[in-house]
Amino acid sequence: MSQVLFNPKNCDFAQFDPETRRLLRAVVDWFEARGKARLLQDDKEQVWPADFLDFVKRERLFATFLTPAAEADGDPNKRWDTGRNAMLSQIFGFYGMTYWYVWQVTILGLGPIWQSSNTAAKQKAAAQLDSGEIFAFGLSEKEHGADVYSTDMIVDPQPDGGYSATGSKHYIGNGNLASMVSVFGRRSDKPIIDSAKALTGKPTEADYEGYLFFVADSQHPAYKLHRNVVNSQIYVAAFELDNYPVAEADILHRGEDAFHAAMNTVNVGKFNLGFGAVGACEHSFYEAIDHAENRILFGHKVTEFPQVRSLIADSYARIVAMKLYSERAIDYMRSASPQDRRYLLFNAIEKMSVTRQGQRVIEDLADVIAARGFENDMYFPVAMTAMFGLPRLEGTVHVNMALSLKFMANYMFHPADAGLAALQSIPGAAVAPAGAARAVTGALSWSSRKLAPRLGAVVKPLRAEFASATYAPVPTRRDTADDEFLFRQGPSSGLGRIRFADWRPVFEGFRDVPNVAVFLEQVLALQGLLAAAAPTAEQQKDVDFLFALGELFTAVPYAQLILEQARIDGTGKDVLDQIFDVFVRTFSANAVTLHNKPTATPAQQRRALDLVRRPVVDERRFARVLDEARSLAGVYEMNP
Repeated sequence: MSQVLFNPKNCDFAQFDPETRRLLRAVVDWFEARGKARLLQDDKEQVWPADFLDFVKRERLFATFLTPAAEADGDPNKRWDTGRNAMLSQIFGFYGMTYWYVWQVTILGLGPIWQSSNTAAKQKAAAQLDSGEIFAFGLSEKEHGADVYSTDMIVDPQPDGGYSATGSKHYIGNGNLASMVSVFGRRSDKPIIDSAKALTGKPTEADYEGYLFFVADSQHPAYKLHRNVVNSQIYVAAFELDNYPVAEADILHRGEDAFHAAMNTVNVGKFNLGFGAVGACEHSFYEAIDHAENRILFGHKVTEFPQVRSLIADSYARIVAMKLYSERAIDYMRSASPQDRRYLLFNAIEKMSVTRQGQRVIEDLADVIAARGFENDMYFPVAMTAMFGLPRLEGTVHVNMALSLKFMANYMFHPADAGLAALQSIPGAAVAPAGAARAVTGALSWSSRKLAPRLGAVVKPLRAEFASATYAPVPTRRDTADDEFLFRQGPSSGLGRIRFADWRPVFEGFRDVPNVAVFLEQVLALQGLLAAAAPTAEQQKDVDFLFALGELFTAVPYAQLILEQARIDGTGKDVLDQIFDVFVRTFSANAVTLHNKPTATPAQQRRALDLVRRPVVDERRFARVLDEARSLAGVYEMNP
C-alpha cells in the first residue's frame, strides 16, 4: 500500500485508469468542498442527500461505475469493475453511511436486472442510470424478513394478459425515489414452498414455479409509500403495491431462477460492506489519534497511558488487516468463474468478519477518544451508528457464518491434507477410532504436498480430488476488465463441490514472523480438533455451537488473504506481527468459548484447549507499531 490509511488530501488513485481517477478525485473534492459542518448538519437534520444525487447525475458517476460493458452502448468507461467499485464504497464509508447506502441499495436493485434475459428492462435501466436515477431491491418483508419462500407479495394473472401485484415490502432502501424497484413475489395460482421443509430438503423445480422477480416504479399511483422505517438521513421504505399492473415486459426472472437472482445479487452487494467499514474506521482513527495525541492528562499525553497504547496499536493493526484482506478479496472476486467459486467464501468473510472487525475498532477507539467522540462537531458519532449497522445488513452475521461453514471441510482438508483425503478413500476409515484417524492425518499432513501425486496415481478417487483444487495463481486485478461473470453466476447451490488450494504454504512463507508461526500452530491444532472431534449430527443443527466453531474456522481464510496481500504490498514485519498478536489472542479466546459450550463433547472440550496459545511478546516491536500509529496524528482533518 502506498499509504497505510486513506488520506483524501493526497490520494492519487494511481492504480486505476484516467477516467476512474478523475471520477474518484471528483467525489473526494465534492465532499471536501462541501465540508464537515454541512456533512454533520445534514446528518443531524436527516436531510435527504439531494445535492449528492445531483452531483452523481452531473458526473454520471453511478452510470459509469454500475453499467456493465454489455449495456454501455460503446462507452469505453462504463463497466462493472469490482476494484473501482470497492474504492468508491470505501470513500463513501469515509464520509458517511448515507452516501454509501444510496449507492449500495442501487447496486442491489440493479442485480436482478443485469442478471435477467429481459433486454428491454436492461436497456431501460442503463438509460435510467444515465439520467441519474437510483434503484431499489424489494426483497424483505416485515413479517417474513429473510424467509423469502413465504413472501406475501401476491401476483395475480389477469384474464387479458399480464398480472396485478398486491402486497407490502419492508426495509427497502431508496424505496422513496427508485425509478426501478426489483420486487420479489409469487403467483397466486401456484403453490407456496413450506420454508421449514425447504431447510431440510431441496424443493423440486415445480415447487419454485410460482416465484418471480419483476420491476416496479416508485412513482406509480399503485405504489403506496408508507413511511421511512428508520430515524435517519437515509430512506428505508415500507411500501405497498395495490393492484399494481405488471406487464410481461416487467418480468425479470421466473421460478428457481428468481431465487438464484436474489442470492447472487446479495453475493455482489454484500461485498461492499467491508469497504464501507474500512472507510469509516479510517476517518474515525484520524479523529481519535488527533484527540489522544494532543490531550494532556496528569502531565502525560493520552497516547502514553498503557491501556490507550494497547487500544491504539490493536486498532491500527485491525484496520491494516481489514484493508489487506479486502484488497486481496477483490482479486478473487474479479478472477471468479464457474470453475473457481472460492469467492463465495471470501466475500462472505468480507461482509461478516471485516465489518465486525470494524465494529471492534470503533468500540476500542471510543475508549481512546472518550467524551470527545460524542461532540457535535465530530464524524465519530456517524461512524458509531454505521458500524453497529453494517454487520447486520445483507444477511446477519449468523447467516453468513452458516454459509461460511459449508466450506469448512473442503477448505481445511481437501486437498490441503492428503492424509485425510487418503483416509476417506480407504475402506473402513469411516469407522476407525478418532484418535487413530487424527494420528494418521497428522503424520501425513506435512508431507501431503509430496505425497499428493503418488496418492493420486494409486487411489483413483484422489485424482479428481486433487485436480479440482488446481488453480492458476490469482493475480492482482485492477485492470479495466468488465466483471461480467458476476451477472451469470448460475445456480447458488453446489457449494460442497468447491475446492480450495493448500493454504499452508502461505503461512509457512511468513514463519519468520513470530506470531504468524504461533497462529499456524493454532490452525493445525484446529485441524486436529476437526479430525478427532467433528461436530455430531445434533451439533450440526445447533447454531450457537456452530457459530463458536465458525469463529475459529473463518479466522484461517481471513489470515490467509491478509498474508497474500502483505506479500504483494511488502507490508512491514512489525505490523504483521502485531496483527497476528491480535489473532493469536482472539483465536485462544474463541477456543475457550468453544470449550465452554454446554453441548461440547468431552473430546471437543479437550481438543479445544489445544488451540490456546500465548502470543510472542516483543515490547520493541509493539513500540515501533505504536509510533507508526501515533505518527498519523495531524495528518488528516476534513475541511470545515
